This record gives sequence, structure tokens and C-alpha cells, in this order.
Amino acid sequence: MARFNQRVTQLRSAFPGPASPVTTTGGLAANHQGGTGRVRDGRSELFLLAVADFVAQETFYESGEKYDTASKGFRFGDVLNLVHAAPDPAKPWQGELFRYAPDRGHRPESAVPPAGDRTLTAHRALMELPVAERRAVVTGPGGAERLAGAGMTWEALAGWLQGPMDAEAWEAVIASMGTMALVRNLRNFDEAGVSDAVAARAAARICDPEAVAASRQFPFRSLAAYRHAPSLRWAYPLERALGHSLNQVPALPGRTLVLVDRSGSMWSPLSGRSQLNRADAAAVFGAALALRAADADLVEFGTTSAPVAYRTGESVLKVLERFGNLGGTDTVRAVERHYRGHDRVLIVTDEQASYPFRGDATRSVPDTVPVYTWNLAGYRLGHAPSGDGNRHTFGGLSDAAFRMVPLLEAGVSADWPW
Repeated sequence: MARFNQRVTQLRSAFPGPASPVTTTGGLAANHQGGTGRVRDGRSELFLLAVADFVAQETFYESGEKYDTASKGFRFGDVLNLVHAAPDPAKPWQGELFRYAPDRGHRPESAVPPAGDRTLTAHRALMELPVAERRAVVTGPGGAERLAGAGMTWEALAGWLQGPMDAEAWEAVIASMGTMALVRNLRNFDEAGVSDAVAARAAARICDPEAVAASRQFPFRSLAAYRHAPSLRWAYPLERALGHSLNQVPALPGRTLVLVDRSGSMWSPLSGRSQLNRADAAAVFGAALALRAADADLVEFGTTSAPVAYRTGESVLKVLERFGNLGGTDTVRAVERHYRGHDRVLIVTDEQASYPFRGDATRSVPDTVPVYTWNLAGYRLGHAPSGDGNRHTFGGLSDAAFRMVPLLEAGVSADWPW
């Protein structure tokens, strides 16, 4: 047995385990709360800052998408020119499209869409309509179908009308809006006075299991919409959608400790215009993981820490009601108090531990047990080593965030996204 263990140690040295993209250098420095954090290398610092910002941009009201519109200084055609894109020989239609895109950006008055492209042709026809005639086209017979056929998004429609997005305008475009676009605009529908009949059709699509799966919608997105939509007609569909979105979360085997940071610094919003704060985003993330796991202990922490009760199959929204505001950030004692031989530890936090420690808030967890940290703020210093062995740090909450744990435990390194 001793020889076997020695051989295992040799093999581990020869073939190191999977690594995460965010790494620390070993240096120590004071963080914003007076604790001692781990210094990240330059690339990891930039990565975390960027990803945290992108997560904010992808919340309910924020989006990282550079739509290809006339108001943008840099357009799709410019990208084609920069990368010298060549059409795929198996897709000859791309040649005409690649010629049209730069022309549309630089010579819109003379650019002619490819003859065989019905969507672009229909879109061009709509754009050429006089402004005074546009609202009548949208609200008249076949208006919704015409918008859909031209690929007119709600963002483009708002500018094209050059007038208010009233109930009739929304009702014409709702039929062709994607699930996430619907979720992001529920408050706008209510304020414009969209009819109950149209709202019912939108609600049915929002909570359709296949639509939720196709949109890769995650629980915290539904929560943001739930918090922001004023009408009760959206509450039940959003709760159902949130339940369906749990299927996107991996069902972790074994025993899992999930620690959710509910300290004061976590109560800032995910973005300047978002109604969802980091504390609640973290709580939804943690609750979703716990509800799906085979055996999980869900814990909130701050100055103190405590288990959060939940039942298998329970609504995430009900579990969220049991979280509180816990002041400071004593991550060290939370880990020490609640780690009891679990197979893994997951911590959702901004990594700003406010109690003195020597740069490793996870020191009480054996090196053989993986610890995963999700950083929601992109701050410079980490609360623990990362990048080697069983310590991994990730930025933001996205579909990729949920997939990281199974990938790493299967021995697959988490690579950079570019």
C-alpha cells in the first residue's frame, strides 16, 4: 500500500491536475477592507475585471451586444474589412452578403441587398418608408408579420418609428421577440399598456421549458425580471421559468459546501441600471447549485455565518427569502465552521475579506479538496491562492460558470475565453 501511495504521488507530480485561468502570484497585499489578499498576475486581473463588467452588462437591463446600427461608429462591415473575411466555398451566398455589409455602412443610399436574401430585402423596404407612414404599417393588418419578415428587433423598431413605443408598437413586435428580450421588457409592456391577451402569449413563451433551455436562461436573470416587473401577471410565469432554468445547473455528486457572501459590499448593483445586486445574484446562484446537488449544505456568511434551509424541489424564490444582510466578511471563520469533510467547496463572493488573515481564506480545507471561488466584482486581490492544484477562481455568473466544476473534476482545464 505504501508503494502504491508513493506511485500515486509521483504520477501527480508528473501530470499536474487541471487548472483555472485566474492565477495568483504568491504575493500579498492589503485589500479594500483591511484584510490581506493574494495578488493576481496581470492577465488574470484584467480577465476578472473584464468578465465582472461583462456579467453586469448581461443582466436584466444591461447587454454586452455592439448592435449593427447606424448609430454605431464601428459596424459589421468594418469587422469584415479588418479581418479580411473570405466566404466559405460551401456557402456561396456569403460573398454577396460580405460585399453588402461594408456598402450598407459606408454607402447606405446606394447599397443593394443580395437579390436572394428575403430578410434584407424586406428590411431595406421598411427603411425606405417615409417616417410619416411607418406607424400605420406597424399597426395595420399584417404589421407583425412584416416586422418579423424583415428581422426588425424591438431596439431597431424604437429608432425606426421615431416616436413612442406605445402598446400597439409593442404588440406588433412581441410576436417576433426572443425569450430573453421578452424578459427584459416586461416593465415596458406594462407601462405601455400592452393588452392582457398579448401579455398572456408572451408569458406562455417566457415559461416554456424548451424556450428557457434554448435561451440558456439562468435563475438570476428570472429573479431580476421578477423584481423589476410591476404587474402580478408576470409573477407566476417568471417563477416557472426560474424553475425550468435549474435544468441548466449541473447536478453535482457527493457532498458540496456552498458559501454565499452576504456582506455589506455585496449589496451594490451588478450594473449602474440593474435592479439586481451582487448579494442576491450570489444567493440565487448558490441556492440553484444546492437544489440541484446530490447533497449540499447551503450557508450564508458575513460577520457571522449560518446554514440556509431548503427542501429538494422548493422554489428558488422561497429559498432566497431566508438570506439576510450579514455585515462584514469573515470568510475564514465561515469556512472553518462549516467545512465538514465535503467533497468540494464553492464560494460566491467579491473576495473582500474584512478580517485579518494571511492571504488564504480557504486554509482549513485540505489541499486534496477542490475549492471554487466565483468573483462578482473584479477586485484586484484574491482571498486565496488560485490557478494550481485544487484552488480555482472564476469571474462572473454565466452559463460557463455552471459548467466549470464538472469540467475541472473531470480533469479538463478551464481555458481562456479568447
